[in-house]
Formats: sequence, C-alpha cells, structure tokens
Amino acid sequence: MFALMQSTRTQSLHLFIDPPTGLKAVVVIHSEQLGPAMGGCRYLPYADDESAMSDAIRLAQGMSYKAALAGLPMGGGKAVIVRNPHVENRAALFEAFGRFVDTLQGRFITAVDSGTSTLDMDCIAQSTPYVTSTTASGDPSPHAALGVFAGIRATSMARLGSDNLEGLRVAVQGLGNVGYALAEQLHAAGAELLVSDLDPGRVRLAVEQFNAHPVPHEALVSTPCDIFAPCGVGPVLNGQSVMQLRCAAVAGSANNQLTTMQVADQLESRGILYAPDYVINAGGLIYVALTHRGEAVGTITAHLARIPTRLTEVFAHAQAEKRSPARVAQMLAERLLYG
Repeated sequence: MFALMQSTRTQSLHLFIDPPTGLKAVVVIHSEQLGPAMGGCRYLPYADDESAMSDAIRLAQGMSYKAALAGLPMGGGKAVIVRNPHVENRAALFEAFGRFVDTLQGRFITAVDSGTSTLDMDCIAQSTPYVTSTTASGDPSPHAALGVFAGIRATSMARLGSDNLEGLRVAVQGLGNVGYALAEQLHAAGAELLVSDLDPGRVRLAVEQFNAHPVPHEALVSTPCDIFAPCGVGPVLNGQSVMQLRCAAVAGSANNQLTTMQVADQLESRGILYAPDYVINAGGLIYVALTHRGEAVGTITAHLARIPTRLTEVFAHAQAEKRSPARVAQMLAERLLYG
C-alpha cells in the first residue's frame, strides 16, 4: 500500500472502524496543495480490505487532477465504506462515519457517490459540517450529466467534425443517476441510444422513455457505435476490451476508466479519441465544491461551461504532440499540482 501511495503521490490514508455500527471506512487525502481535499463517499462491497484502500487511493488521485483542471480551490480525496450484506442501522453507520470525518478537522470534505444518497449525507451532517450534497444542497448527479453531455459534444466535434448529436449512435454503459440523466439529454438531442445496466429495470425504463435499444451488459463494449460512454463503476477499459471497441470515441462519466496508461496509448493507436474521465466528468465536483463554498448559481454555471473548453484544449495539445489525451491531461494536472 505504501508503494501505491508513493507512485500516486498520495498524502495520507486514514482507517476507521466502529464496532457498534459495523463501520469499516477508508479516507484518502491525495493532495491539499490547492485547498482542502474533497471527494465522494462510496458505499460498496469489496473483495478484501486491500481492494477498498486501492480503489480509494486511485479515485482520490483522480479527484486531485479533476479539481486542478477544473480550476477549483480544492484538493483531492475519497472515502470508501465497505458494505456488509447486513446492516442493522444505516443511519447510525453514516453518523459514525460523520464522526470520523470530523476528526480530520476540515482537511477532507465528503459528498455523495456510488452507493450513497443525499439522505446518507444528511446522516453524516449530524456529526460534522464537512459534508455536502445533502438534501438541502442538492444531488450533484444532474450537474455531472450536464458536464458529460457538453463534453460529448466537444468530443464529437473533435473526432467527427460536428457537435450535432442528432442521429449519432451513443452506447451508454451504466444507467445510474448520472448515466440515466445523460441518456435523457442525449435522447433530447436526437441521439440513438444503445444502453446496458446490471439492473434490468433501469434498462426497461430507458427503452420506454428514450426509445433506447437494450444490449446485454457484456456485449455493449463490442457493439458498433459512434461514441462509447462508460458511466458505471470501476475500470472498463483494458487491453482486451479496447481491442473489442467499435467506436470513434470514448466519452463517459465513469471514474478510473483506464486500467493503465498503456491502455490510453492503445486507444490512440486504434484512432479512438479518448475524453479523459476526470476532465469530462468534473461537473459533479464543480457543483458540490462551489455549493459548499456558498457560491452563486451563475458562478457554478460558468464553471460547468468550461468543461468542453478544457476538453478541447486537451484534444488540441494531444493532436499537436501526437500523444494520448489521457497523457496530456495528466501532464497538465500535475503541472498545476506540482509545478
């Protein structure tokens, strides 16, 4: 774990247990260079404790890069609560997690993420002020989807020569809060949707509401489309899956889409344009960070509008340098963080 922390330049890793509630939690503070670390709280099952810590470290690094490239005065962090099959009192568990967050005295601010809700954030808020995306401050998912939608248009312009999405085939993998909101916006723009999700109910809803075409989850990556939009949890792009892709570009809301940077080079060699995840999916972080700071709606909207601009800049750098956009985005982020 120390080796992973060193390779990702992670600042600190904090572990907490609370036997009465069964809480096992990890908080990673990747960087406080630009401000207090902010990151969502995941509540998911993990194969083992090491997997939970590794996931938190990699996600926290992505949050640092995301905040830096979005121009936010925040650092990057992440929280993971290991989900057990049986929880007696969910509210008590999240209140206990709030007490853990409070011991960090503002160095880490948490928010909603995969497996958690605004109601869970309300429970955390009973124990600490260092939380956002409560029911009072609002769900960041629609704002994340807005940013990804604008990023898909920028990606389409860069790769296909037009930001008009009408008639474009977009494969949306994962119909959670962000993925479903994104599918709704794509449908409104006239895109033809191919969708998959582990929850068949979400797929049926997308078919009914957006006239989407259902595709088996394991088959979507190899289904011909213009843009592949990964919006689920965990890395989906590896050496094998990249060779199966039949699309012009990859642009979606999922975090940590690449298993390694070599996968980014594979995409580049195949002529598939990759929209770096922490650039295109910054909308949620922008919303929670600026809401927590008490910024006006106009300021938040202006920040969201910068996502496609930043993405276009990354694409231009990548084309000029004949490098993967993922490597260019990493270089730009680390320049802002480390000089």
